[in-house]
Amino acid sequence: MEKILKNLSTLILLFLLLSGIIILYQSPEKKPSLVSLSELVTEINKGEIKNIVISDNELDIELQNGEKQKASKESESSLSETLTNYGINKEKLNEVTITIKEKSGFGFWMAAILPFLLPFILISAFIWFMMRQAQRGNSQALSFGMSKARVLDPKDKKKRILFSDVAGAQETKTELEEVVEFLKHPKKFLNMGAKIPKGVLLLGPPGTGKTLMAKAVAGEAGVPFFNISGSEFVEMFVGVGASRVRDLFKQAKKSAPAIVFIDEIDAVGRHRGAGLGGGHDEREQTLNQILVEMDGFETDMSVIVIAATNRPDVLDPALLRPGRFDRRVTMDLPDINEREQILVIHTKNKPLDSDVKLRVLAERTPGFSGADLANLVNEGAILATRRNKKTIGMSELAESIEKVILGPERRGRVISEQEKKIIAYHEGGHALVGASLPHADPVQKVSIISRGHAGGYTLAVPTEDKSLHSYEYFLDELAMLLGGYASEKFIFNDITTGPSSDLERATQMARNMVTRYGMSRLGARTFGKKDELVFLGREMHEERNYSEKTAQDIDAEVTHLVENALERATTILKEKRATLDLLATTLLEKEIIEKEEFDTIVHGVKTKE
Repeated sequence: MEKILKNLSTLILLFLLLSGIIILYQSPEKKPSLVSLSELVTEINKGEIKNIVISDNELDIELQNGEKQKASKESESSLSETLTNYGINKEKLNEVTITIKEKSGFGFWMAAILPFLLPFILISAFIWFMMRQAQRGNSQALSFGMSKARVLDPKDKKKRILFSDVAGAQETKTELEEVVEFLKHPKKFLNMGAKIPKGVLLLGPPGTGKTLMAKAVAGEAGVPFFNISGSEFVEMFVGVGASRVRDLFKQAKKSAPAIVFIDEIDAVGRHRGAGLGGGHDEREQTLNQILVEMDGFETDMSVIVIAATNRPDVLDPALLRPGRFDRRVTMDLPDINEREQILVIHTKNKPLDSDVKLRVLAERTPGFSGADLANLVNEGAILATRRNKKTIGMSELAESIEKVILGPERRGRVISEQEKKIIAYHEGGHALVGASLPHADPVQKVSIISRGHAGGYTLAVPTEDKSLHSYEYFLDELAMLLGGYASEKFIFNDITTGPSSDLERATQMARNMVTRYGMSRLGARTFGKKDELVFLGREMHEERNYSEKTAQDIDAEVTHLVENALERATTILKEKRATLDLLATTLLEKEIIEKEEFDTIVHGVKTKE
């Protein structure tokens, strides 16, 4: 519609331009005055006429002063004969230059026909334009059901991605190397009686590199890579998605061996007949067509479907059975060594200071995905550019970690001295309690500079990656979370709204200890079953599989854990009041305390990273 309006406006502007040219052609700037033949004779006798141009019966007259006049003569007689009849002075007439101009036939016919012909030309052009738009619409309608997959040519060396371009995920690469071998040498496996796997499902949290890994498989195998998102199949009209699936697999079979990559397959592969969000006929038809196409592969057809999702729990069981997605490859968040390798790749073409230690950055970023680390390095480069530096330093990268986690600094935020003092004691309480407990994560940095919604923050990072957490760890973490609350209550004998987020996290952690981890006096069992709505894809309510008496016991256990943690935190702060005061004073003076200075204040020893 926008293109039609744009072309129509262009046509209207063209019409106005042509009309303007005709008007200018037919209407001179200054119209000559009309005179009679008697007046002309009088002017000639007075010597006022310079020259006369005769065009048929029209006379174009130019006076000595440069003015223009027009007159008409009789068609039956010549000009000299006509002027003689009016009593012209022949001597004066001889002084006038008389020119006879033959009128061109083309100009005559154009002036006569163009005003009538132009509307027909414009109407014909408009009809041609509308027919052309209609034909284009028909071609778009015919291509509506065709696949919108983007194809990555294996011969394009610039866009080709290999396993060496993907850091970490060694187990995933090992699992997918067999797929590469299937695509490179399918006959070797067929001769052994092995069937080529039809599908590989990549599972993992967002940002772990599922799409990148799929491209690397295609790059290693040197085969075409058909890339499409699950949401691109679904349209308003029923049957379009299924048509696009058929067209996609038809193209892939023509280019075999090839890889078809469907990103976010949960957009079309959710449970069928699941109620809310599951009754969409178009989505179900698209899923059915995908299932049929994957079943329809011949045994010697070297087309492998790779799909990616971070929600495998909502996928239809028919999609996950062997014979469709034969393999499921999980891509977890990178560990410390993999994070260092990822940082090496993302800093490859960036100028770094000699003081940059990627190992230290990897240690400070547990839980970061590959996308988070790429964002971290990019933020560091932007920060260095903003500071007019030619290289990226450790300070910019360290600050980028906090920006990715908490958001940008808000130094312009106006707070009173009293609020600043409360924040200093609050963060000092967190840090001091954490440093005093053996199982809590070590403190790396304490700041009272606002970031995001936080008035200040205490950055505590584990020394090594953990997949299992102990009961003692949770107890110490609970005490550390409540250190800010305990510090405010102990120092100011009052409570502010600052610890609200800490209390929420502590309460949830204590409830998980009781209901999910069996870390309470209620014994080794779980309580409650969380139901998830397929359409929304998140926890909506909890199915209670316990009695009201047990619910009261759970609440009592949660309260017991939180109160014990608060008591431990308060005891530590009372015993180390002088250290707490020193931490708060230093924060008020410097606003930021790094790990080395913090360890000196708390433990009296100077540490080195």
